[in-house]
Amino acid sequence: MNALVRLRRAVEASGIESEPLERGGVVSGINPNVVVAEGIAGYSALGDFVSIGVGPRAARGEIVQIDPDRVVIAPCGNARSLSVNDVVMHKGPMHVHPDEGWLGRVVNALGEPVDGKGPLIPSGTGHVARKRHSPMMRGRVGEHFRTGVRVIDIFTPLCIGQRFGVFAGSGVGKSTLLAMLAHADAFDAVVVSLVGERGREVREFLEDTLGEDGMKKAVAVVATSDESAILRRRAPSSAMEVAEWFRDQGKRVLLLIDSVTRFAHALREVAISVGEPPVSRGYPASVFTDLPQLLERAGPGGSEGGSITAVVTVLVDGDDHNDPVSDTLRGILDGHLVLQRAIANRGRFPAVDPLSSVSRLADKAWSEQQRALVSQLRSMIALFEETRDLRMMSGWQQGANPELDQAVLAVPRLYEALKQRDADPAGSDPFAAVAERMKQDEKK
Repeated sequence: MNALVRLRRAVEASGIESEPLERGGVVSGINPNVVVAEGIAGYSALGDFVSIGVGPRAARGEIVQIDPDRVVIAPCGNARSLSVNDVVMHKGPMHVHPDEGWLGRVVNALGEPVDGKGPLIPSGTGHVARKRHSPMMRGRVGEHFRTGVRVIDIFTPLCIGQRFGVFAGSGVGKSTLLAMLAHADAFDAVVVSLVGERGREVREFLEDTLGEDGMKKAVAVVATSDESAILRRRAPSSAMEVAEWFRDQGKRVLLLIDSVTRFAHALREVAISVGEPPVSRGYPASVFTDLPQLLERAGPGGSEGGSITAVVTVLVDGDDHNDPVSDTLRGILDGHLVLQRAIANRGRFPAVDPLSSVSRLADKAWSEQQRALVSQLRSMIALFEETRDLRMMSGWQQGANPELDQAVLAVPRLYEALKQRDADPAGSDPFAAVAERMKQDEKK
């Protein structure tokens, strides 16, 4: 021991900054989802990474629980190849190191390239610790931007630095809507996090839906559904680190996460693996702590400028918009867009329900005239939908209710005017574009 102490002092005196010795332990137990290791508990922290085993069976993992004499590790790969007494080496915190050269690239949750285009260029400044801006030191959200999606720009307009959710069941058009938002001209960089997606859909989304032009200013962080829960849990955090790096360069960043629900599923899987009890429909309490910790990192920056505008999708399980994750996220986000399967079944895309959708910052985008117009449109849509069954049973007679007569005449034309494909040109004034489309339909 004295010889090791002298060696350490000699290294410290030489000015070498790196740790002269690697600390490690051994595997003492293996479960399907976690690995138990002894010997490294005294110098480990939650979230630190380790390497397990040597040679072709080597794996990486993240420390998710620490006891006095052991740690619990969630492996990044398959734990079935590991054995008791395998060596566990402590590696410390894991961070990504973004750079301008990352634009156009696809990486995994650990910041490693998966697109076959060669190694990534690390940031010349190294990892910069995430800045925790005090609420009173952050910039205010206020500047409106056009998304190019007419139904959003009219009924739920967005602002730079806003956090917005797209709530929908599976197969209703969330990914296509995200790609339409990614083409907005208001942003210098786009960071896309695909969490729990089917492997087949990754290339389809990036190459077809997002397109070559969209990828030129985008970084994609991917964790597919067959990857471990720890990688699916880490992918949105890594994407947020990339977005924060670009924000700290003074850039306007659009962060797209598809989907936060699968992120919550990964949080639940890891938490239950370490023994945390479920408290709400199978979700442990830590899930509802981790969700705001991730999403609060988006928004305007401090005095250095830059911002992160976050648009996240929420996969509504069984089309139940009141499940615990959806309910929690509505309280965290600055607005939400609801996509309805019934609207999609009628062939109207984007399948947005204007009555259930809201943007809490809409007043910063609307003029007084636009606010009054949108209020009138919502009233007509509500009356039209409330009387749908009555009209189907021939219970409506023209002239009996002037307001209903107006709604029956105008709302179908409004619905047609709000239809939009991802290839349609965006246009500069959505109100004028919709009015022109409605006039054309009226002439027909």
